[in-house]
Amino acid sequence: MKYCESVYQTKRRKTREVMVGNVGVGGNNPIRIQSMTTSDTRNVAATVEQIMRLADYGCEIARVTVQGLKEAQACETIKSTLVQKGYAIPLVADIHFYPPAALHVVDFVDKVRINPGNFVDRRATFKVIEYDDATYAAELEKITEKFAPLVEKCKRRKIAMRIGTNHGSLSDRIMNRYGDTPQGMVESAVEFTRVARDLDYHDIIYSMKASNPFVMIQAYRLLVARMMELGWDYPLHLGVTEAGEGEDGRVKSAFGIGSLLLDGIGDTIRVSLTEDPWAEIDPCRRLVSFYNGKVGKGIEPFEEEQRDFLNIERRELESDLRTDGILVMKLTEEQLRGPEIWERLGFIRKGNSWEETPARVDCILIESFSGDEEIVEQLKQLNIELISDEQYVRVSLEDDWERLLEIKPRLIFFDGGEHPVHGGRKFFEWMKRNDLKTPVILQCDYQCDESDLPIHAAAEVGSLLGDAMGDGLLLVGPGELEDLHRLSLSILQAARMRRVKTEFVSCPGCGRTLFDLQVVTRKIRERTGHLPGVSIAVMGCIVNGPGEMADSDFGYVGSKAGKIDLYVGKKCVERYIDEDIAVERLVDLIKAHDRWVEPQCVEV
Repeated sequence: MKYCESVYQTKRRKTREVMVGNVGVGGNNPIRIQSMTTSDTRNVAATVEQIMRLADYGCEIARVTVQGLKEAQACETIKSTLVQKGYAIPLVADIHFYPPAALHVVDFVDKVRINPGNFVDRRATFKVIEYDDATYAAELEKITEKFAPLVEKCKRRKIAMRIGTNHGSLSDRIMNRYGDTPQGMVESAVEFTRVARDLDYHDIIYSMKASNPFVMIQAYRLLVARMMELGWDYPLHLGVTEAGEGEDGRVKSAFGIGSLLLDGIGDTIRVSLTEDPWAEIDPCRRLVSFYNGKVGKGIEPFEEEQRDFLNIERRELESDLRTDGILVMKLTEEQLRGPEIWERLGFIRKGNSWEETPARVDCILIESFSGDEEIVEQLKQLNIELISDEQYVRVSLEDDWERLLEIKPRLIFFDGGEHPVHGGRKFFEWMKRNDLKTPVILQCDYQCDESDLPIHAAAEVGSLLGDAMGDGLLLVGPGELEDLHRLSLSILQAARMRRVKTEFVSCPGCGRTLFDLQVVTRKIRERTGHLPGVSIAVMGCIVNGPGEMADSDFGYVGSKAGKIDLYVGKKCVERYIDEDIAVERLVDLIKAHDRWVEPQCVEV
């Protein structure tokens, strides 16, 4: 069987156009780029300065936090000042917990974002609460009572609205009926949409954000399936919330956003980084540019031939190799003879020998290998597999896959060429039908700019690994060997296949933030970034945490100015710690729960 070239590319899902100020979202418009200010909204000068800088960098829609009436009133001056300075960028007000602020700010902004998890409902307590049908119906009536006035005013003023569900802030009512699940996220948004539709208001944009890319991807896919069922066509704003910083933050964001774009889903995006707001624009632009190169005829993720995307399971393997993310590196003989090569591949020196770390390479592919016995012996001592022609088979979209049924190789290297996602889906469907249990390494060769590599690779490889397609990775592209090694591990960790370092969930910050997120996050990373299998959340305020920290082992949350709360899972275990000692108290907490190991010298 060969792959059909007619399904190589992505077809964008058609949505209605919603105008946000003078910027169209959805319809035939390009994918729009967004970001959010980190300044105190009441500081008009600082907020205007950030928005102008965002616009200069290419941001098309800017959002500010509006906690109360003072921030709502400040938006009037912010908007007028931007217009006076010649900036027409649309302004969005972000609302949590306080509906009166939303009603007031609609007079001054181009869009209002409400969170259905906390616009009417109180902060979730994560307790089991029984809701019979009558009680649940009464709760829905409360939504109509409190939400309808905002809908009517938005309709009257022709102001757009984002119904933005966050996985970390679902209400107790939703969680007790649907669970802390993608389905709960979708139904939370649908409840509010029904109120809007009853009032004939349709200038709606959705978001389904989560810090876990898997939850985020599933929620958006489920939402699209739900809209198809209901006959709705609202545009989607994509984002992985609290993605973190640096390469890890970009990889996690590209994993979630890029996977959905390659499904043809998404009309506007934000890459949420714990960095300056304008630093988010470059990865957004790279994602949009990457997506634009893939547009064409493609496979909808909801067609009959596609698997149930809410019940994804990995294939059963028959192999003596590891099954939690096989890392393969392609090297030359010259590189293998180079100085400190093993340190660059995840080993540390102990005396006269090398000792492995969780970041170790598993297999090495050497093209045109001479058979040098010294190299063979060194690889044997380090328990590294030398991949030879007798052990693996490379297959591409153009090959006859049926030969694999006779060869039965130890490893299969799948090369999807220009279109690995749709090609990979076909290949793994074929593998499943033929009950092949051979591990498959995704071999990806990128001829792109070095700065594009994390975005391109995380989007395409992440799309397949996230759907349990692929058992390891061989990444070839621009950059030094150690850069490819680090990026490969970052992708495998984002896919939750192989944890080699601490998993950080850190928010980008906004006007609600109670401490310097960038400085504190760096301090926490420096102290705790060497803990494989440990996840730590760093949250600037309590709006989305502890909910967004649900997947994290430990949490560091701003509770008051200069004060920090520490969490273990969803439980707050220490309150109002002075900020200057909070990082060390976090380390003590990790040690108290037997999750601490001493750092090793190999960085990943």
